[in-house]
Amino acid sequence: MMRGADQLHSVVAVTFLLLASIAAAFDPSPLQDFCVSSDDPKLGVFVNGKFCKDPMQANADDFTFRGLNMPGNTSNPVGSNVTLVNVDRLKGLNTLGISLARIDYAPYGGLNPPHTHPRATEILVVVKGTLHVGFVTSNPPKLFTKTLHVGDVFVFPIGLIHFQLNVANTNAIAFAGLSSQNPGTITIVNAVFGSDPAINPDVLTKAFQVDKNLVDYLQKQFWSEN
Repeated sequence: MMRGADQLHSVVAVTFLLLASIAAAFDPSPLQDFCVSSDDPKLGVFVNGKFCKDPMQANADDFTFRGLNMPGNTSNPVGSNVTLVNVDRLKGLNTLGISLARIDYAPYGGLNPPHTHPRATEILVVVKGTLHVGFVTSNPPKLFTKTLHVGDVFVFPIGLIHFQLNVANTNAIAFAGLSSQNPGTITIVNAVFGSDPAINPDVLTKAFQVDKNLVDYLQKQFWSEN
């Protein structure tokens, strides 16, 4: 029987294999081996929103990120933490159309709240705990949900609202592959009630068919960004 660490490594490996089939689904395909991003505009080549380092100056560190073995801090109002490894944290991802995230969930009730990734499909694998997950289609909205256990995989189509909820009394961990080097995240409640500047309360009052005092209250709350 495999030990816990071996199981974790195997599941993460499966995540990458599954993601490989969708990695080119949205970001444009590169026309060179790689284009390590750089903050130096003097380099002159601008690809996918990033300047490219001279390939002769690239090294293994440009393709390495350490730390996904460390649990994220879930001591926040929603009880979850997302550690995203995108092109801003791993320079070698530039033009490769892929990124990775570790999501930690606090015991029973830890929530990765409803959100969307405007530029990426997400494929998620559970490596610890039990998660209730789901997504909602475009209008007319239809909900697809499933309870996932260790080793289970679920895919969230690009741009659709989705969520994950820890329904067990222990910590939960999942890893997610995303088909963009910079998938972007729009957390629904933050966007609607926490935008800056705020959306006109009259708009939200009519849209949600609720009292304006409730809208005013919600707009004054602190909405956690995950």
